Amino acid sequence: MTNILSAENIYKSYGEKILIKNASFGIDEGDRVGLIGVNGTGKSTLLRMTAGLEEAESGRITLNGKANIHYLPQEPEFTDESSVLDAVFQGDSEEMKLLRDYEKTLPELEQNPQSRSLQDKLIRLQTKLDTLDAWNLDYEAKAILARLGITKIHAHVGSLSGGQRKRIALARALIQPSDLLILDEPTNHIDDENAVWLENYLLQRKGALLLVTHDRYFLDRVVNRIFELDGGSLYQYPGNYNTFLERKLERETSQKSSEEKRQNFLRNELEWIQRGPRARGTKQKARTQQYYEVLEQTPDAVEENLELSSASTRLGKTVIEMEHITQSYEETAPLIKDFSYIVLRDDRIGIIGPNGMGKSTLLKLMAKKLQPDEGSVTIGSTVKIGYFSQDHSGLPAEAKAIDFIRDEAEYVETADGETISAAQMMERFLFPGYLQYTPISKLSGGEKRRLTLLRMLMSAPNVLLLDEPTNDLDIPTLSVLESYLSDFSGAVIVVSHDRYFLDKVTKKIFAFEGKDEAGTAVIKTYLGNFSDYVAKKEQEPASRVSPKEQPADNTAKAKLHEDRNKPKLSFKEQKEYEGIEDRIAEVESSLEEITKEMNRAGSNHGKLQELYTQQQELEQKLDYLLERWTYLNEIVESMDS
Repeated sequence: MTNILSAENIYKSYGEKILIKNASFGIDEGDRVGLIGVNGTGKSTLLRMTAGLEEAESGRITLNGKANIHYLPQEPEFTDESSVLDAVFQGDSEEMKLLRDYEKTLPELEQNPQSRSLQDKLIRLQTKLDTLDAWNLDYEAKAILARLGITKIHAHVGSLSGGQRKRIALARALIQPSDLLILDEPTNHIDDENAVWLENYLLQRKGALLLVTHDRYFLDRVVNRIFELDGGSLYQYPGNYNTFLERKLERETSQKSSEEKRQNFLRNELEWIQRGPRARGTKQKARTQQYYEVLEQTPDAVEENLELSSASTRLGKTVIEMEHITQSYEETAPLIKDFSYIVLRDDRIGIIGPNGMGKSTLLKLMAKKLQPDEGSVTIGSTVKIGYFSQDHSGLPAEAKAIDFIRDEAEYVETADGETISAAQMMERFLFPGYLQYTPISKLSGGEKRRLTLLRMLMSAPNVLLLDEPTNDLDIPTLSVLESYLSDFSGAVIVVSHDRYFLDKVTKKIFAFEGKDEAGTAVIKTYLGNFSDYVAKKEQEPASRVSPKEQPADNTAKAKLHEDRNKPKLSFKEQKEYEGIEDRIAEVESSLEEITKEMNRAGSNHGKLQELYTQQQELEQKLDYLLERWTYLNEIVESMDS
């Protein structure tokens, strides 16, 4: 397998903080690597060094001379005057230059259709694009933009929102021909449907992949290796996120065992030294020297089980009651129309749907950050809302992190009666001592978001309204937050695209499912978490006209027509239907065996790659069989009705 990039003993620090110490790794053709770690530990720095945009202080990164890299940062930069297509076609390849020129010439010719020079230029460009067979790139770029909700392809980038700009950068990254694609949080600012689409796109893409994401389902499906950056050390694991969790537990158990042995050795040797042995011969001196060598060893940090105890105030019977609320912006159709719901004390609600449908608006109405055009929102007298918005600008840049938290509360009392200081809460929310006294301006974007979330929780709310709380949060922080919410004694309502988070936290779904003919969002309620919602949507039958809806005088004709046109299984399909459940069971059994083999393969990377390819083929086969079963089963049910 062709090696694309190798890193040897790279070292990087930030001030006194060591980000990466003596890390070595390689990325080969076909690798899809997920990078995990707490925010602020250097994940983005490692991506930038791998992309050649930042240098290591020591060590070296070697790129295969023929390989090329494309890097998608968290905060992409554009020229505001550029059109969307100009921004997408940024690149040095001849195809990209031609497509930029072509898309620029088209509107010029529309404005001046009689220009002979522009006509000739367009013909020359089309001929060159034909020769290079570059039209597929043009088609793919526009298809991806449409899939990501970017339809105004000639608009100036400066007129678009931050989320739209990031989706444009994602489209640009996906169409760039590269041997190694590096993506920093690609799933931020896309909804769950587009996250699934992106998973499938990357699985079909040729070339290596290195990415940072907090989307654990995404990691589980897309990657075949995991890098974990922890305390400056880089740990490498074969397999996906699920396998990583198992191997990480094994590593930490082994580290704890080694540290216990080290402590026992030091304890025994200290007793020996303190007894002051009379003879100080060679053996005794060697033994003393060994004691000091072991004493100076720095054990690998082992994560403790982090728990963030919930603190809240008493919640009465009335929480939030919405009656027939309608909300519009300017003269457009109402985003939300005639919506009613009574929030219960133990509600765990996830609000999902495409961007721009009104999810954040609904949350603001619940928090009374907005007043509805029609209807009413009543908040109970004992309710103390903790509202976490997407906008976290305006933090005091020079204030120390701990002072920002102490301004909200010096101490909080948890549900079990324990009194916890601001510093202790920060420790539990992954702010170690040195970071607590860091000015906020020095924190990373994810650390600032985590700090804002912690301050809100320190106010001891009893109702939580969270708008995209998982954006820019690292996986360890998400685990702490999920644990907190599982013990929280009040209502939790969350807007999120994070499927894993929704599965762990929610018990009810408000789904924004498109718009009606008037352009108003259709909001439906489903019991269960996100996976339950998906399963129910898949089971919903296609809309059919019921026989009862047929005109009374045409009932007999309609029945005869229905019987004649009712679908029937062919002989071949009947045989297929009779054996398809057994075939599904066989494939599922084979997938289980493949998973077991992957776990047994250990660090045999070649074997793992072979097994992973087999796993993907089996999953595609299973998807096809399930689709066929659904199709055939619908015909059988219609025959029986």
